[in-house]
Amino acid sequence: MQPSGNNGISNHPGAYRAREGLAYLFIDFNAYFAGVEQHDNPALRGRPVIVAPLASEHTSAIAASYEARPFGIKRGTKISEARELCPDIAVLPARHDRYVQVHKLLMKEIERHLPLEKVYSIDEAAFRLSRSERDPQKAIETARRIKAGISENVGPALRSSIGLAPSRLLAKLAAERVKPDGLTVLELADLPNSLRNIPLTDIPGVGNGVAARLARAGIGDFVSLWNLEPKHARAIWGSVQGERFWYQLHGFEVDEPPTKKSMIGHSRVLSREHETPAEARIVARALLLKAASRLRHYGFFASSLSLSIRLRPDGGWQGGRRVAYSQDSSCFLKSLDEMWESFLRHRRRETTSGRIGGVTVYLHGLAKAGDAAASQLDLFAEPAVKQNEGRRAELWRLIDEINSDPLAKFRRLGAPKGEDAAPAHRHIMLASQVGLDLNYLGAKIAFSRVPEEAEFLY
Repeated sequence: MQPSGNNGISNHPGAYRAREGLAYLFIDFNAYFAGVEQHDNPALRGRPVIVAPLASEHTSAIAASYEARPFGIKRGTKISEARELCPDIAVLPARHDRYVQVHKLLMKEIERHLPLEKVYSIDEAAFRLSRSERDPQKAIETARRIKAGISENVGPALRSSIGLAPSRLLAKLAAERVKPDGLTVLELADLPNSLRNIPLTDIPGVGNGVAARLARAGIGDFVSLWNLEPKHARAIWGSVQGERFWYQLHGFEVDEPPTKKSMIGHSRVLSREHETPAEARIVARALLLKAASRLRHYGFFASSLSLSIRLRPDGGWQGGRRVAYSQDSSCFLKSLDEMWESFLRHRRRETTSGRIGGVTVYLHGLAKAGDAAASQLDLFAEPAVKQNEGRRAELWRLIDEINSDPLAKFRRLGAPKGEDAAPAHRHIMLASQVGLDLNYLGAKIAFSRVPEEAEFLY
């Protein structure tokens, strides 16, 4: 099925380009976190493995190996339940920094065969096929070389499913069809029949909200979705995104707009020893300091922060504060403490005694130095206040440097040479953080973002 005319896309010259044959290879690493643990520890290969967010029995799996799944264990299964279902299961705390390291090794290996088009997450990426590789048989040969290269040069425990198709969206759908260790070709001639039974919400870009809109328009299956006109898709989505989706679904290459970082933050499920308000506050402050370090690392200023608290067995509290654009951790900590006092007042008012199950801290309203929004707000700050805040921000930047590379930075600052002068584990932190497991508080991998290795050093 080919679109006729420009279908109302004259404002997007060159945005939609027809592709001939297969254009993309999409790779999806199977049970990635668990696979890395099996890769690093050969004794775990072939065994049921789950990865938990932290070393605690009072949490749930964030990844499960394929060997664990026949027991009914999957992402979200409680650790206690998993042990009942499979007493032999290996339960490991997440090592997000290691998952990033292995991700980079995998990307480097695949780039020996194909140019990287886009990393979608820690375990998903798209690669561009050359014109000479768009024939199905040649594309399959390339995919098999990639699988062999990963097994031989990185590790056989890191299994993947590969999809080959004319667009990135179709290649991802192809990769999802056979797991684990699949290899699927999806050509336009196969559509819509080969995907007629796929639930619409399994398609990237069709969330529950869009699915409800499609249902109201009488579209409840893939064939009906395929037969939409581009303008109709745009009307259902309520934006040009619907039209972009239509073209990707029909095998066209669509230029994806650059993403803009809108917030920086951390969240943490709390272990038993951190469930009291006093201990949870220490964790929240430590999370905020890590978020502020990342803010400075990226060169951003933040104009607001938010705090979310999850209670056990249910319930929660949320708060937010506006601040003048800043990189100063001291300023952010003051606002966080004010929000924490508001939470405690709410807790007393509601006579809530439930344990604190998790905390989330985000910095919002990001801007670079010199951005119009940041510059306008700075006009209202007192010169002395701006000067003091700038000095504090510079102090925090120096702390960031020391924490990211203690030995080198202490020597740069004139400390005596020798192993005892600046041991690599030495960090500058708040007194309340002493003894707090920083791995427990480290950067986490979001499904749509791969952290930089530097983020694990602060």
